[in-house]
Amino acid sequence: MPPGITTLAADAPELSAANTGFMLICSALVMLMTPGLAFFYGGMVRVKSTLNMLMMSFISLGIVTILWVLYGFSLAFGTDSGSLIGWSSDYVGLSGIGLTQLWDGYTIPVYVFAVFQLMFAIITPALISGALADRVKFTAWALFVALWVTVVYFPVAHWVWGAGGWLFELGVIDFAGGTAVHINAGAAALGVILVIGKRVGFKRDPMRPHSLPLVMLGAGLLWFGWFGFNAGSWLGNDDGVGAVMFVNTQVATAAAMLAWLAYEKIRHGSFTTLGAASGAVAGLVAITPSGGSVSPLGAIAVGAIAGLLCAMAVGLKYRFGYDDSLDVVGVHLVGGVVGSLLVGFFATGGVQSDAKGLFYGGGLDQLGKQAVGVFAVLAYSLIVSALLALVLDKTIGMRVTEDDEISGIDQIEHAETAYDFSGAGGGAGSRKAAPASADTVAAAPKNKKVDA
Repeated sequence: MPPGITTLAADAPELSAANTGFMLICSALVMLMTPGLAFFYGGMVRVKSTLNMLMMSFISLGIVTILWVLYGFSLAFGTDSGSLIGWSSDYVGLSGIGLTQLWDGYTIPVYVFAVFQLMFAIITPALISGALADRVKFTAWALFVALWVTVVYFPVAHWVWGAGGWLFELGVIDFAGGTAVHINAGAAALGVILVIGKRVGFKRDPMRPHSLPLVMLGAGLLWFGWFGFNAGSWLGNDDGVGAVMFVNTQVATAAAMLAWLAYEKIRHGSFTTLGAASGAVAGLVAITPSGGSVSPLGAIAVGAIAGLLCAMAVGLKYRFGYDDSLDVVGVHLVGGVVGSLLVGFFATGGVQSDAKGLFYGGGLDQLGKQAVGVFAVLAYSLIVSALLALVLDKTIGMRVTEDDEISGIDQIEHAETAYDFSGAGGGAGSRKAAPASADTVAAAPKNKKVDA
């Protein structure tokens, strides 16, 4: 994603209505991804946790929006300080931004860039929630989101995309969020679950998705919204780079889905809907950092490799004993690492930049830069997220009680259930209270019970 610091130079480009409209649509598409993620995760949990899973995504829409306006945009994209963090007083409360003030070097207003980036900030902590299904207090989760975006997401976004950020200056390529979003969220998920522990019954009780149609709906919304997530990250539509990213997003996603399904068929003997949805998401994750650097053929390779490796990775939780409820580590962390590192192999040097990967004569230089970005973000997010979870767990407590977890977190935390069948019609039970008429009783055969 091309970052910059806003200035009002005399030779600044003029506002483009076309690019502005395009970016507003992309922002709305990325916003739709968070409800899509809620449906995706909501269908994957047991019925007693459905609403809690939905709410863990939806609450991010509220908390992160307010914090972004108050200080998040300034920390992430303000004037650089020490290559680690940004700050611009004009961005605090978005109060010092002119109505038509342009993002430096681009033809869209600062307000449009800010709202587009806001949607990235919203979905990143929501991604973490899938690893914590069934067992986290909602108040503790809400507080964790507020703290996490402040001390992890906002700084990392500056490192990767902010002018002066150390990873940006190093030359790490992350077109739309492989490090800042997916590795960041996946590493955070791992850090938190190592602190809060496993679900009651992990490895013992069946914990199957309660609604695969809901999962597929969520995956479809994510796939749809991801075109805004990826193609919009070029901040305009003037030179064809966004169009290549759009194509690569579709191609890699398709390849990853097919690779995951092939692995499932060979390993387990079936093509599953959950595998199709998970494979698609794995492809979307992997192409996010790399799609602006590779050709469509490269996108096929990126998607296929990510689909295969992520399908293999989701089983690691059983081998190593960490309870990643909905495979956030296996899909987002692994997929983000794979997609980011593959830039160092498949970058053609002819799309977003002239940086070339190993297979295009670029040697190991770009791969080394990508590795630095991957492991710096992974380590920082893992450690800080674990510390945040530990502090919250030792103070207000992160987990519901074992009894509450068994009985169902929806009732305990939200006083609701996802599905209420008490008013449903049909069946003998619904007719139980209706008395039989005298004529009906008289006409009934003597040896049969009247269905009253």
